[in-house]
Amino acid sequence: MIIAGEVSGDMHAANLVRAANTQRPDVEWFGIGGPLMRNAGVETLHDVSTMAVIGFAEVLKRYRFFKGVFNEMLALAETRKPDVVVLVDYPGFNLRLAEKLHKRGIRVVYYICPQVWAWHRERIPKMARIIDQLITIFPFEASHFSGTDLSVSYAGHPLVDEAKAAHMLPAVTLPWKASKRVALLPGSRHQEIQRLLPVMWKAATELADKDPNISFIIATPSDNEVEQVQGIIKNSPGPKQWQVVPSNTREVLRQADAAIVASGTATLEAALMRCPMVVAYKVNPITYFLAKRLITIEHIGMVNIVAGREICPELIQAAASPAKIAEALHPLIDNTAKRQQMLEDLDDVVQTMGGGGASEKAAEIVLNELPK
Repeated sequence: MIIAGEVSGDMHAANLVRAANTQRPDVEWFGIGGPLMRNAGVETLHDVSTMAVIGFAEVLKRYRFFKGVFNEMLALAETRKPDVVVLVDYPGFNLRLAEKLHKRGIRVVYYICPQVWAWHRERIPKMARIIDQLITIFPFEASHFSGTDLSVSYAGHPLVDEAKAAHMLPAVTLPWKASKRVALLPGSRHQEIQRLLPVMWKAATELADKDPNISFIIATPSDNEVEQVQGIIKNSPGPKQWQVVPSNTREVLRQADAAIVASGTATLEAALMRCPMVVAYKVNPITYFLAKRLITIEHIGMVNIVAGREICPELIQAAASPAKIAEALHPLIDNTAKRQQMLEDLDDVVQTMGGGGASEKAAEIVLNELPK
């Protein structure tokens, strides 16, 4: 059984399943996932598009739905009796499920460590009790579980192989309409796009007003987000030179001179594609109020968390204004000292993400949990 609740989890889980299937094609996979997992042969009972929400307030609004899915997955585990359950990220749901599965004697492998080093450090001893094997994607994560009995294995970051493959491909013609190129990545979830894109769009307008040689591409994870994006910007004044490009984010980042990126995994993708960036983020005010009291680290952009310092400007909540975003991004578009320094810092971050083969390593760890 394998459960992923977000777009990034769908990608990482699918890569793990494909790698596992090359070693053990007899393994049957079922659970929650998206189109990539289905293409890899996973029987999915719910799609990630229905599962991905951000923040406490948003989860509460859909509590009955999530409780129903949770109970369904628990009943499914009891009836189908999987040899092992692989839980991929998505800690609000998956850690609760891990506890229930553990009580029923079902082995649990957790892939992609919840960010307990950022908040909820009290989860660490509980995770050690309810998880049989933890697979981490950053080398610094294992140290947070020292002193517990939890078995922790470092696999490396699965995006490294994806980025290497992308760099090897010939360049694709993208609809850039000017010599200077800026990518806008407003996120993968409906709520993220709704909150972030209007701000990014106004920042793009300010940049275009200063320099008419800048063109913009709004990168979306799939075709599903295109209609929402177009609906948000169609009645808003904006730059003249722009286009929406779905399902090709890495190539957009590879070709862009700079990017405005929603906080999260996308910042690591930008780093791997050597694209200087400004990190911007907005959430529900209640979510922000509560998160400020729980988060114990200085940064929220994954690229800065991995670096251990702010190498890319972070503009959060009220600070994520169009004027501030445009001001921070402007020196990164041209060949300035700031741009060159950021490229060097991004290369250092990439060095900490492993040499590749993460999905194969993770698959091997999962398969070792199965009966021979």
